[in-house]
Amino acid sequence: MERPGAGQQTQGDMRDEVYNHQSFAIKQGDAAVKTQTKSASQSEQQGYIPDKIKKAESRLDENQHDTEAWTVLIRDAQTKPIQEARSVMEKCVERFPNSGRYWRQYIDLELRHRNFEKVEKLFQRCLLKVLNIDLWKAYLNYVKETKGLLPSYREKMAQAYDFALDKMGMDIMSYQIWADYIGFLKSVEAVGSYAENQRITAVRKIYQRGCVNPMVAIDQLWKDYTVYENSINPLIAKKMIDDRSRDYMNARRVSKEYEAVTRGLSRNLPSVPPTGSPEEVKQVELWKKYIAWEKSNPMRTEDHAAVTKRVMFAYEQCLLCLGHHPDIWYEAALYLEQSSRLLIEKGDTNAGKLFSDEAASMYERAISTMLKSNTLLYFAYADFEEGRMKYQKVHQIYQKFLDLNDADPTLAYVQYLKFARRAEGIKSARAIFKKAREDSRSRYQIFVAAALMEYYCSKDKNIAFKIFELGLKRYGDTPEFILAYIDHLSHLNEDNNTRVLFERVLTSGGLKNENSIEIWNKFLAFETVVGDLSSILKVEKRRNTIIEKLNQLEGKETALLVDRYMFMDLFPCTSSELKAIGYQELARKNVFSSGTSSSAGAFPNSAIYDEDAEAKSRPEYPKPDLNQMIPFKPKVMPPVGSHPVPGGVFPPPAAAAQLLNNMPPPQSFQGPFVVVDELIEKLLACDLPKVAGAGAGDDVNGKSALHEEYTKLFEFFANTGALPQPEGRKRKLGPGGTPLADGGESDDDDALAAPPANDIYRSRQQKRVR
Repeated sequence: MERPGAGQQTQGDMRDEVYNHQSFAIKQGDAAVKTQTKSASQSEQQGYIPDKIKKAESRLDENQHDTEAWTVLIRDAQTKPIQEARSVMEKCVERFPNSGRYWRQYIDLELRHRNFEKVEKLFQRCLLKVLNIDLWKAYLNYVKETKGLLPSYREKMAQAYDFALDKMGMDIMSYQIWADYIGFLKSVEAVGSYAENQRITAVRKIYQRGCVNPMVAIDQLWKDYTVYENSINPLIAKKMIDDRSRDYMNARRVSKEYEAVTRGLSRNLPSVPPTGSPEEVKQVELWKKYIAWEKSNPMRTEDHAAVTKRVMFAYEQCLLCLGHHPDIWYEAALYLEQSSRLLIEKGDTNAGKLFSDEAASMYERAISTMLKSNTLLYFAYADFEEGRMKYQKVHQIYQKFLDLNDADPTLAYVQYLKFARRAEGIKSARAIFKKAREDSRSRYQIFVAAALMEYYCSKDKNIAFKIFELGLKRYGDTPEFILAYIDHLSHLNEDNNTRVLFERVLTSGGLKNENSIEIWNKFLAFETVVGDLSSILKVEKRRNTIIEKLNQLEGKETALLVDRYMFMDLFPCTSSELKAIGYQELARKNVFSSGTSSSAGAFPNSAIYDEDAEAKSRPEYPKPDLNQMIPFKPKVMPPVGSHPVPGGVFPPPAAAAQLLNNMPPPQSFQGPFVVVDELIEKLLACDLPKVAGAGAGDDVNGKSALHEEYTKLFEFFANTGALPQPEGRKRKLGPGGTPLADGGESDDDDALAAPPANDIYRSRQQKRVR
């Protein structure tokens, strides 16, 4: 039996004749479909729409990626006629084009209505771009159930399995596909020795591929392989198994790591725009951890192409859930680009070119599906193609972004200018600038970028001056553009032209008073550098007039004087003085804005906003120790050794808790036990010497008086019972009830003790002596 090679499944094979009498999930759904269609038509005639459907539709109006609302609509669509249900599912898969779960529901819907042609078209639309293991298993089941009576069933089924293993064979849950393929090959009838040998070769090849592929249940696949080899020829089975044993052990080791690193991943979550929720952050962290593990080459292979293939499979799996995250797309394309360069350096030009084309395809997929308006990926894609010297493709990329109606093209035009100047010269850049000027969506930044490009690249300040003047006619009421023009003239060191520009924009009437304050601050800073005192006072007086008109001065005239004498982050007053005269308050109201060097934005650590230093200078007020607070959880039976309080159990301090953990449990201590009250009373009654000198008060035996006092104290507690003895070691009492000094355990006491009256042992010894 000949088995086609991997990856030969074509779209034409999927469009072959389908036999309607074999399909899965059909028989049990026929009656339900008829009943649901009938009830749906009645509801439609009545015109009733449930409240939950209305709420779901209103939620989708606010957020088109609300998965809960889509679930409600999909569940409702199952009870509607196929046309209405199909419309809902089309909208859903259009919103979630890489969600295997929604594609599977759409396919099941068509299968229940026996629309096999629609099913095959759906598989053609989603299989190659949605590498979801459940979706691919559904595809294999569909081929198995619907192609069974075709003359070419064996070839088509083998192609389908090869196609699935080529795309999904590296999935950790792909064991069932491998096992089903092997079972399918074993079930094929072989007539003659030649066909039998071909079948054995085909089965052995799949076994050997699967046993070195990390996945769940790889041990079971290896056991089946060993049994299969021994059943064919026990003589060569040992050699065949030994040859693959090392690779299998490596794959089994990687399988355990694979299972551990992917634990916690939610593979069926639909891809939605980033929300920043803790669950999403955790999933992003887990996916990046998995990808980093694949990049570390856990298989320890020297084939860099194989490593790249596994890494890209991990990226593809990640993009099914994080398709709206541009960093995942960029990192995937960047990895392909780096792999391409590495392979080309090693001399594998064909593989390097293939990976380079795949990187371009990754960028193209990103900007064509979920991130159609993501400027970052457009620019990265353009730079990638520029690096490959494909300038015409770069023009197409920029033009594709500029054709978007809901996008701001200003930044794209700026980057387009820079590319045209780099790749094709200044004339091409000027053509782009002309196109940008004619676009009504463009903003003032394109004029600034073009003017600075002319100044720095063509070294012609006259052209730059003309561009700024042209922009001033259109954006004379935009303070940001005016400030950029002023900065350019300041760098040219043209004082007269700069002063004329200030007067033109401030007296033209095009600027509102609240927008002109920034220009006045810049004018004052300019005069403090190049002007004399009289010009400084004139500008300062004119500026104060504008501020008074805005009713923001409020008796803080002194605060306006600070700008005259400050330099960079140096102020003529301390932080507390600036606050007292109202300078900080006016700075927060943007009276002193980014046009001057006193800007808080330019100097965030300056004295204007030194709130941390001010907070440190405030007196420290008493505060409760939050670390000592416990939740209010009263306990009826507090644990032994704890400190119960009305609100629960108060934990011991950290040092005490550590000491308690190091101490043995209470059951380990069996005495002696001290009566604390009597001990304290005795200690209070003791007459201890105030001065203890060496040898002072020694008696004849050399014992100090203090030692004798301690001895008497111990004997007192022992005699009174305040110091009980452990069980099993009771001290013997002497005459008068006085305890013996040595505990009554000496050998002499045993010798003096009388023998028992009926001692059988002694009586037998006496008889022998006689």
